[in-house]
Amino acid sequence: MALTLEEAAKLSNDMLLQGVVETIVKDSPVLKELPFIEIAGNGLTYNQEKTLPTIDFYNVGDTWAESTPTFEQKTANLKIMGGDADVDNFLKATRSNLQDLEAAVIELKAKALKDKFEETFIYGDATANPKQFDGLRKLINTTQAGSQVIAAGANGATLTLSMLDELIDAVKGGKPDLLLMSRRSRRKINALVRASGGMMETDRDKWGNFVQFWDGIAIGVNDWILDTHVVSGGVETAITGGDCSTIYAIQFGEGALCGLTAPGHLTIEPIGSLETKDATRTRIKWYCSLALFSAVKAAALIGVKD
Repeated sequence: MALTLEEAAKLSNDMLLQGVVETIVKDSPVLKELPFIEIAGNGLTYNQEKTLPTIDFYNVGDTWAESTPTFEQKTANLKIMGGDADVDNFLKATRSNLQDLEAAVIELKAKALKDKFEETFIYGDATANPKQFDGLRKLINTTQAGSQVIAAGANGATLTLSMLDELIDAVKGGKPDLLLMSRRSRRKINALVRASGGMMETDRDKWGNFVQFWDGIAIGVNDWILDTHVVSGGVETAITGGDCSTIYAIQFGEGALCGLTAPGHLTIEPIGSLETKDATRTRIKWYCSLALFSAVKAAALIGVKD
């Protein structure tokens, strides 16, 4: 069973852990919705659906043609993600009268972990850096033309609402759960809707944050999606040096895009007093990865210009 990070934290009585998880998810449109599957071992090998078998009509006495689906075997390995948070004992004893210094330091460490996960969620590349898991850009493979890569133009073009609809239609088996983009792209969508005389649908999430919707699909902002991609020949050739961005349409779930984690999910480990300095250390760690079980459950609109 796949659980979101927030739901998994409810099963823990560790109040510090619950606080860290809430700090992480409340500002992350991805971690709010992304379910995680607990796996035994250090990785998961799965078959990604590529093509369906064919079906035909036959007359009496016809010879029936055999057809089988095709799959591509993928492997997602868990990666070690985390960091240590040290608190000086003198400062903890003398500067915690108004605010818990240790809690504040751990909260900032949790925010840094959230930022690193969101960056890797987009640009992670296990080939370039084996310590990382493959991110969404690598899983969809925006460097090659395909049905899940929608090019705004051969070398990029100004965003239109029709392009957004085409991106949504590229996700099969139901609507996407999230449209993930940069702040520039979200501003452009707002401008296009206002220019057409309409208004964006809005609502609040459980933390009171405003969420915008397009065609009933939540719009999420990822501050790590760059507006400097280079698009040439209808594919992305670089992530810096240009003026293009990418918008992702994602469907979450065990048959779509899902996170992978070791049993226990995110853990907070008190290391205790340090030998070489007067301080205590807390370690935040997470063994995690990402898997796209069906290629048609995610799509990318590349070459988006302002």
